Amino acid sequence: MTAAAAPASSPASTGEQPGVRLARSRRNAELSLLLLAMVLVAAYGATVEANVLDTVTPDFWVPAAVLGLVFVGLHVVIRWLAPFADPALLPAVALLNGIGVGFLRRYDLAQADAADRESLAIFAGTGGRQLAWTLAGVVLAAGLLAIMRDHRSLSRYAYTLGLAGIVLVMIPAVLPGRFSEINGAKLWIRFGGFQIQPGEFAKLALLTFFAYYLVRKREVLSLASRRVLGIDFPRGRDLGPVLVVWMISILVLVFEKDLGTSLLYFGMFVVTLYIATERVSWLLIGLVLFFGGAYLAYVLGSTVGGPFANFYLRAEIWLDPFGDPYNKGYQLVQGLLTLGTGGLFGAGPGGGQPTLLPEVQTDFIFAGIGEEIGLFGLSALLVVYLLIVERGLRAALAVRDSFGKLLAGGLAFTLGLQVFVIVGGISKLIPLTGQTTPFLSAGGSSLMANWLLIATLLRVSDGAHRPVGPSGPASRPSGGPPEQLHGALTEVIRP
Repeated sequence: MTAAAAPASSPASTGEQPGVRLARSRRNAELSLLLLAMVLVAAYGATVEANVLDTVTPDFWVPAAVLGLVFVGLHVVIRWLAPFADPALLPAVALLNGIGVGFLRRYDLAQADAADRESLAIFAGTGGRQLAWTLAGVVLAAGLLAIMRDHRSLSRYAYTLGLAGIVLVMIPAVLPGRFSEINGAKLWIRFGGFQIQPGEFAKLALLTFFAYYLVRKREVLSLASRRVLGIDFPRGRDLGPVLVVWMISILVLVFEKDLGTSLLYFGMFVVTLYIATERVSWLLIGLVLFFGGAYLAYVLGSTVGGPFANFYLRAEIWLDPFGDPYNKGYQLVQGLLTLGTGGLFGAGPGGGQPTLLPEVQTDFIFAGIGEEIGLFGLSALLVVYLLIVERGLRAALAVRDSFGKLLAGGLAFTLGLQVFVIVGGISKLIPLTGQTTPFLSAGGSSLMANWLLIATLLRVSDGAHRPVGPSGPASRPSGGPPEQLHGALTEVIRP
């Protein structure tokens, strides 16, 4: 009896390996989602022009087309260099980046004279600069994918990156205010017309070091000394790393005058430590240390002043912004009123008044967009951010080595924490910070650093889903048994 012939679509008949089919399916899905995202960006731009100009110019599609070409170029690079990477990451980020560029062009139209608005060049103003920064960020992401063929290669430079991260964090603190301070926060390096925010790149370098260090030390840090209320607490001698990072974060809070950056650095270390050890006690210790340090800085600011005075002022504005709504509390009050004006559905793209809100193109872009797309629209943007974070955690769960698990989990959490810090600031949940909204706010430093973050997640995701072969990059886990980290990540990602 002869064997039945294999179906025409089976791998045996086509000679196509299952891994090749998986890679092709992922990349085709990515391209489809990417084109859909650019259609939404083009529709957003057309609606803005209809509301601001009372007409839709023939060039409304150009920004979306330029962005589409840039992102499709990165898609081709991913198809070639990281074919097994998550297909949802690039489209989700492209949508956020495109909406940011669209809103910044809307801001340029609002600032221009009514007679000049219709002829405003596509590449002019803040929106045009953001287009250029987007190109630079995407090129950096593509370059990182080309150079870093295996995410584990980062571990070779962990100590160098850790030192570089500390240096980048401290440079703005030691520079004179005229070279580093903007709106009360010392987060910049400014010389002439050039300015860069080194802390955006420092978070990536420090997180790489944290992941490497905790992979090596997690067994020691997992040891418990006593059990209180069902929670295992670590030994006192093992608190050293947390205390060092806590001290650095407090120094950032005091001397760089920024709660957001301080919370970001300390938070990503504590959460990475939790993922490595699965000890809830580290989270509790981290919360007590950070909020205790912030309260101490507040008390010292009210009594001693000096370097603590700026944080005390920010905390006072946060506690009662309406006490001085036309001076110190003006920005926060305007942000709250802008969000309230937007209501549930918003005034429509192009229907708001972004020029009335200070720093709407950077710190308060989420509030400016919220006035025009309302609570439902902002919720949709937050869902997109949540999708990126969730996909990053999925990559951490799937990757086979411990270093990759900590790196991807830390990167995903860091992005989510940065969104929380800025949204919490403009909604009066926490004091205002100098953080930018990832992929939305104007600025090259934030945009390029976050594209590097996404490129790293793509590389980890590619390694996680690449079929295991005898000589493949994912065939030999490193850094110890990864199953020890799976439980903590599952707890983080579980709804």
